[in-house]
Amino acid sequence: MAKKVYLTTPIYYVNSVPHIGTTLTTVVADFCARIYRMQGHEVMFLTGTDENGLKVKEAAEKNGKTAKQHTDETSAEFARVFQEMNVSYDDFIRTTETRHVVAAQRLFTILRDNGYIFQDKYEGWYDVSSETFFKESDLIDGKSPDGNEVRWVSEDNWFFRLSAFQDRLLEHIEANPDWLLPHVRKNEVLSFIKQGLRDLCITRNNPGWGIPMPGDDSKVIYVWFDAVVNYLTATGWPEGDWDNIWPADIHWMAKEIFTRFHATLWPAMLMGAGLPLPKTVIAHGWFNFGDAKMSKSKGNVIAPLEFVDEIAALSGCRKEIAVDVVRFSLASLLPYEGDTNYTKEEVYKLYNVDLANDLGNALNRTLAMAHKFADGIIPDAPIEAEAQGAIDQALVSFESAMKVLRLNDALDAAMSPIRFVNKYIDTRAPWALAKTGDPALASVLRSMIACLRTAEGMLRPFIPTVCDEIAAQLNLAPTETWAEIGQPSHLPAGVKLGSPVPIFPRLDLKEIQKKAMEQTPTPAPAPAPAPAPAPAVAPVAEELISIEDFVKVKLKVGRVLEAEPIDGSDRLLKLQIVIGEEKRQIVAGIKKNYTPEDLIGRQVIVCVNLKPAKLRGVESQGMLLAATDAEGGAILLQPDKETPEGTGVK
Repeated sequence: MAKKVYLTTPIYYVNSVPHIGTTLTTVVADFCARIYRMQGHEVMFLTGTDENGLKVKEAAEKNGKTAKQHTDETSAEFARVFQEMNVSYDDFIRTTETRHVVAAQRLFTILRDNGYIFQDKYEGWYDVSSETFFKESDLIDGKSPDGNEVRWVSEDNWFFRLSAFQDRLLEHIEANPDWLLPHVRKNEVLSFIKQGLRDLCITRNNPGWGIPMPGDDSKVIYVWFDAVVNYLTATGWPEGDWDNIWPADIHWMAKEIFTRFHATLWPAMLMGAGLPLPKTVIAHGWFNFGDAKMSKSKGNVIAPLEFVDEIAALSGCRKEIAVDVVRFSLASLLPYEGDTNYTKEEVYKLYNVDLANDLGNALNRTLAMAHKFADGIIPDAPIEAEAQGAIDQALVSFESAMKVLRLNDALDAAMSPIRFVNKYIDTRAPWALAKTGDPALASVLRSMIACLRTAEGMLRPFIPTVCDEIAAQLNLAPTETWAEIGQPSHLPAGVKLGSPVPIFPRLDLKEIQKKAMEQTPTPAPAPAPAPAPAPAVAPVAEELISIEDFVKVKLKVGRVLEAEPIDGSDRLLKLQIVIGEEKRQIVAGIKKNYTPEDLIGRQVIVCVNLKPAKLRGVESQGMLLAATDAEGGAILLQPDKETPEGTGVK
């Protein structure tokens, strides 16, 4: 039986509920799990909660609950958040489960029997917040290196002989250059180990919560020793066919638990027990909110599901689509090496630019033109070399990024066919090919649809619900395997395409900013300025309006997808215009200067907040901006270069 690909997240401390940072690590691991499943691997994806330790007990007592009540409730909340964020985990482990207690005590016993655990007296500083021991020399201004309060501990305890593994750890890192990722953090680990590893206290006096030490119930196993064993526990170790899962292929985590615990203590424990080491240990950076690290203790966190609801309410998209918006933002803003600012404003920009403008626009334009110029049928024609090259390069770039787990770069590669097709449409101009009857039109349309189909497959691990929607609009089965992407069978000719349906209604960023400002306390008014002197020149003859009057007029960039004359009129044309994710019908008196063929594919400026009116019995949902020539004919205004449809005009 082939070994499963085994992926893990850290298990999350239940001293508080999940936030966008904990969601980041879990969703990133989910991206990997979905990619490997599409590539044909059987996957074991583990996440869960770390429920032992003094910090958990104190958090429960602070809230007037028992430790068990607190852990049951908080662990259930982590599971709920991950499920609603569409995380496809296979196992959710809790360190209070019997299977984990058995595994942790068993590993403790093996290490003690092998001579790597010994008894001694511990005196030193203990950071309850991070559940970490520190030497006097580690403290900074009387606090732990993380800035937390410490307390003095003096106890007879048991120690793990970590110092015995210094050379073996250095040798393993040297022999496996991609074992620790990213490489900048590997260098931090090397520096930490070379400073000299000291033996670690791994028991505490029993506070009434935790895993009892084997043979001595008066003590509990140190929470960090017990926590990392969860990765073994979930395999069924030490019983059964656990080696069909272990070793882990990828341990995902944030950087604060990387150097000291997952890149040093955990592999040393495995070495001491004679067990294989995980194949890759990777730690991403932190999300900052403004200039500060996002953390529960600072109260500056973003709750993921509340943010999902907010995006859905502001944009009008479905909630399950809003989930994918947050998933997309987590991949796009993944702090792979350094830290990254994660703000709602940044996510709103990603929504409008990458999803509404790029992805939504490409889908809408492609389907509309396929219906206009090919009766809504996928043409039986070869894909143009330029488009096939873009598809092939996207796959190569994706696989290159995945070798070092740069998920943000993998997402960028998956989006590249979308960026390509938007430029390709403008370059190849299907409307012009249709006007001249160019036989290349069928290949151009098929190439456009192929880029969308490729993106539907490549983006699926990141935004699966959106990709289901894309597949439905293409009237094709959702992509199941990675190998089919880019192949001729992935895009069968003759299929009747669905109609374009907007997925991402644009966010009105100005309105969002305005509401945010309204909710901000208003400072005391400044002293009134002196009256301005009277103007030296007489006012112009035209009636002047204020800026407040002008901003009431909403102008946006649109693109003409269809145009046809209105029966009985010598000047009116009926136009179907895409404005962002919205499609509008507009009647314009421009027939004297423009034929329908002249207009298809052209960008125009539209007044979008004009009341609808009927002209010759046909409703018009806006007005085009135009100048007037000497004969009174219209000269349509348009941007001087290609601009995303839906962009505001000021």
